[in-house]
Amino acid sequence: MTNPVISATGLFTPPETISNEELVASYNAYAERFNAERHAEIEAGETQALEPSSVEFIEKASGIKARHVMDKASVLDPETMCPRIPERANDELSIMAEIGVAAATQALEAAGRAPLEVDAVLCAASNMQRAYPAMAIEIQHALGIDGFGFDMNVACSSATFGIQTAADYIRAGNARSVLVVSPEITSGHLNWRDRDSHFIFGDVATAVLVESSDMAPAGHWDILGTKLKTVYSNNIRNNFGFLNRTAPGSSDTADKLFVQEGRKVFKEVVPMVAAMIVEEAERLGIDPHTLRRLWLHQANAGMNRLIAQKVLGHEATADESPTVLDTYANTSSAGSIIAFHKHSSDLAAGDTGLICSFGAGYSAGTVFVRKAA
Repeated sequence: MTNPVISATGLFTPPETISNEELVASYNAYAERFNAERHAEIEAGETQALEPSSVEFIEKASGIKARHVMDKASVLDPETMCPRIPERANDELSIMAEIGVAAATQALEAAGRAPLEVDAVLCAASNMQRAYPAMAIEIQHALGIDGFGFDMNVACSSATFGIQTAADYIRAGNARSVLVVSPEITSGHLNWRDRDSHFIFGDVATAVLVESSDMAPAGHWDILGTKLKTVYSNNIRNNFGFLNRTAPGSSDTADKLFVQEGRKVFKEVVPMVAAMIVEEAERLGIDPHTLRRLWLHQANAGMNRLIAQKVLGHEATADESPTVLDTYANTSSAGSIIAFHKHSSDLAAGDTGLICSFGAGYSAGTVFVRKAA
């Protein structure tokens, strides 16, 4: 059986950023106008007044300080408060494919790999901008890859699920080089008018090149083992879809965007993920306390802190469990890959680490890796 490895990663970061201060100013302007326009209804108890947001509230709740977005002006405009990205003609490269290609190109260049040497493209992301043709096939075509591609969605765990799928293709001999691309334009499914979640998401694209060990470049990461888990939950949900887009009585209501029961998610996901990591480490013969670094899903600073503590047996340092959440916010499936991309080059040959995701579904994925010489 051929051993799969991570040969390289790539990252596309949108140039526009939104600070918490800018976001709060926009939301509070909307909330103030909402309350003024509905003053009589609020006084009569028919409508609930919107509370203002604050920088302190956001940072305490999440640890997020800023986020990158594809369209800053429209997100911050109280009249729109959502990205307004112009539609492109069918013969133009779509926006999701465009940022996916940028990340994938960087990964290919880092590995010294030509597109024609790649066998497959998996587009693993929480939301696709269309049903078909698959985003993966468009990315494959744009890169000039002669093989196959398909889309997959497991929300915030899409990238790790994609890595295991790619690794399985390598192990089975069905491919020798697979690109897992995660273009996450999460600003499009976030309700920027919801005080409890308007700060959560940001946009980005990542790529992971999974290959057979016999063709991988020096300094690659051996994949020691992967584990996936799903448990059905309604606590994180997004109901938007073509079946309810024009259904009788349907409207642009909040549940067609991202919604969650944050406290329930925290309480239920942290122990599930920590136990999953420890059990899989032990199955692989790895003492979880010896893991050199954890690249965890970047959703909430508190969740990561508790998971890392349960796995390592002590409060993790920034070196042991690096964060990009403060500057990127939650980028869904791309978060743990950004952390790995930015905070892995300093590790030495033989160091062992963990890439881990968790999110809606519930879903969780672990990828244990070891730095090769």
